[in-house]
Amino acid sequence: MSSSCCGEDAPKNPKNHDHDHEEGDDHEHSHEAGEFDLKKEVIPVVVVTALLLIGSIYNQPLHNTPYSFAEYLILIPAYLLSGWNVLTIAGKNILKGRFFDENFLMTIATLGAIAIHQLPEAVGVMLFFKVGELFQDYAVGNSRRSIKAVLEVRPDYANLKVNGVVTKTDPNKVKIGDIITVTAGEKIPLDGTIIVGISQIDTSALTGESVPRSVKVGDAALAGTINKTGILDIQVTKLFGESSIAKILDLVENASSKKAETEKFITKFAKIYTPIVVFVSLAIAIIPPLVIPRATLAEWVYRALVILVISCPCGLVISIPLGYFGGIGGAAKKGILIKGSTFLDVLNDVKTVVSDKTGTLTKGTFHVTQIVTENGFSQDELLSVAAHIEAQSTHPIAQSIKEAYKGELDLTKVTHYEEIAGHGIRAMVGDRLVLAGNDRLLHRENIVHNTCQVSGSVVHLAIDTKYAGYIIAADEIKDDAVKAIQDLHQIGIKRVIMLSGDNDGVAADIAGRLGLDSYVAELLPEGKVTAFEEILSKSGKKDKVIYVGDGINDAPVLARADVGMAMGGLGSDAAIETADVVIMNDSPTKIAEAIQIARKTHSIVWQNIIFALSIKAVFLVLGAFGVATMWEAVFADVGVALAAIANATRVLK
Repeated sequence: MSSSCCGEDAPKNPKNHDHDHEEGDDHEHSHEAGEFDLKKEVIPVVVVTALLLIGSIYNQPLHNTPYSFAEYLILIPAYLLSGWNVLTIAGKNILKGRFFDENFLMTIATLGAIAIHQLPEAVGVMLFFKVGELFQDYAVGNSRRSIKAVLEVRPDYANLKVNGVVTKTDPNKVKIGDIITVTAGEKIPLDGTIIVGISQIDTSALTGESVPRSVKVGDAALAGTINKTGILDIQVTKLFGESSIAKILDLVENASSKKAETEKFITKFAKIYTPIVVFVSLAIAIIPPLVIPRATLAEWVYRALVILVISCPCGLVISIPLGYFGGIGGAAKKGILIKGSTFLDVLNDVKTVVSDKTGTLTKGTFHVTQIVTENGFSQDELLSVAAHIEAQSTHPIAQSIKEAYKGELDLTKVTHYEEIAGHGIRAMVGDRLVLAGNDRLLHRENIVHNTCQVSGSVVHLAIDTKYAGYIIAADEIKDDAVKAIQDLHQIGIKRVIMLSGDNDGVAADIAGRLGLDSYVAELLPEGKVTAFEEILSKSGKKDKVIYVGDGINDAPVLARADVGMAMGGLGSDAAIETADVVIMNDSPTKIAEAIQIARKTHSIVWQNIIFALSIKAVFLVLGAFGVATMWEAVFADVGVALAAIANATRVLK
C-alpha cells in the first residue's frame, strides 16, 4: 500500500544489463581437473630440481661425453617433466590456429635455448615457470575455497514428515505445503515457515552474521541455514529449485562469467602484445648479426630468447582474474554476493546511492498505532472492515492491520475484490462497498474528506461511498541504518537519496532521522523509474549510481541502475534475480562495505598491472642490451607473476 497524497503515472523503462559471456583464453591449471593436491604437485618439482642441480654442477663433464649424450640424458627428462604441460598446451593451441600466448612464448624460448646448447637455462625456465604455476594454482585454490564455503550450504537431504512418520528424502522431491522436521545440528533444506518449535538458527553461511538468530512458530526459515538447538517442524513454502539457497548457488557459480572491463582489456592486450614480442625477438635474433661487425648469431639468438621469456604475460593473465575472483570470494564471506567482476568495477566508481525506504532502510514491520473514525463509525467496526479487506494482501501495512484485529476473519464475506495499482483495494464486505487505500484512491472515487495531510503510513477507509476514517501504522528504522548512511558519507559518496511511496511527512521524518542528503516521496511504483532517471541525468558520466531495494516493485529500478543491489534475506525473488549484488542479511551497512571491497579489488588489480609492466619494461631493455641472462628473465617472468598473485590474494582478507 502506498500512502502518498499525490503522484502521477509514468511509463516503466527498465533497462536490463547486457551480461556478456565471453570465452577466455586457454590457460589450463592442474586444479581445474580436480582438487589441487599440493603434495602431488611438489614431487615433480623436487625431481626436476635434483636433476637440474646435477646437470649444472657437473655440466662440463656431462657436456664432454660423446655427442653430449650424458648432458641430454640428465637435462632433457628434467625439461620434459617440468615443461610437459606448457608444451602440450602450446601444441594444442597451434593446432587450433592460436599461436600467440604465454605457452607459445615459453616453448619457443626454451627450445631455442636447447638448440644453442643452453640446456640448464631451458630447464631452469620451465622449472621456475612450474613453481610459479604451482603457487598460482594454490592461490586460485584458496580463492575458490572461499566461495566454495558458500556452496557447502547446499542441503543433502530433507526429513519429510507424513502422518507423524519421518522419512529421509531428496530435497528436490519435497512439495510446497509438505512438513519437514529439522533436528539440532541439521541444515534446513528448504524455505518454509516454522509451525512447531523454538530454536536458534545459524545464518552465517548465508549472511556472514556470527550470532545465531532466535526463531519461533510463525517465523521464516531459510534453506542453507543450520538449526542449532531445538527440533523444528517447518511447512515448506518454496520448492528446492526456487529457494533462496538455490538462487544463491546459481548466482555464485556463474559469477565468473561476467568479466570486468579490465579483464577483457588484458585478454585483448595479450593477443596484440604477444605477436609483437615474437616478431621483435625475431628481428633481434636476425638483424644485428647482419649489420653489426663481429656480432655472432648465437649471442643475439640468446638475447632474443631472453626477451621472449621476459615478455610472457603470465603475471597479468593470472593475477588479474584472481584479484577479481578474490574480491567476489571476500565479499561472499561477508554475506555480500556479487554476480560478476564487472560489477566490482562499477561499484568502484559509485558516487550516488539511491535507496528504497520500506524493507531497505526501515524494517518493514508495521504496527497499528492509531485508529481515527469519522461520520459515526466505531474503531472496532473500522478495524474489522479493514482487516477483512486487507486479508488477501501481503503488504506489511496490511499484515499489521490483520495482527491488530483480534477477532476471527470470515473471508466468505469478501467478494468482488479488486486491487487498484498504486491506490489501494475495492471490495464488497458483506453487503457494503469498502474502499481501503491512500489519498489518491479517495480522490479517484470522489470520496469527500478533509484528512489529506495526515502524517505517517496511513490507510484511509470509505464504506458505501462515505468516508469512515483512517488507520495509521508505524514502521521502524533498521538498527544500523543511521550508521550505514554515515559510512557512505565517510567513504566519499556524494549523495544518498531515498525514494518512497509514502507521503511527504513520513519520508521527511525518516530522511531527517537518517541524515539523508535528499528524498523523493509520494511515488507510484512506476514513478520510481522516472525519479531514478532524473537522478541519473544529473550524475556525471563517470559517476555511477546504485539503487538498493527489496520489493517486487523495485525490480524495474534495480535493472535500470548502474548497479542494482537487493536486500536478499527478506527481499522478493524478482528483486534478487534482477539485482547485480545481493545483501544476504538485509543490513544497510553492507552497502558501504561492498563499495570498499570493490575499491580495494580495483586498487590491487591496477597495482599488479603497473608493477608487472614496469618490471618487464626494465628487463626488456636489459635483455636487448645483453645485460639480463635467461636466469634474470625467469625472475622477470615468474617473480613478477608470484608477486602479483600474492598481492591479488590480499583482497580475500
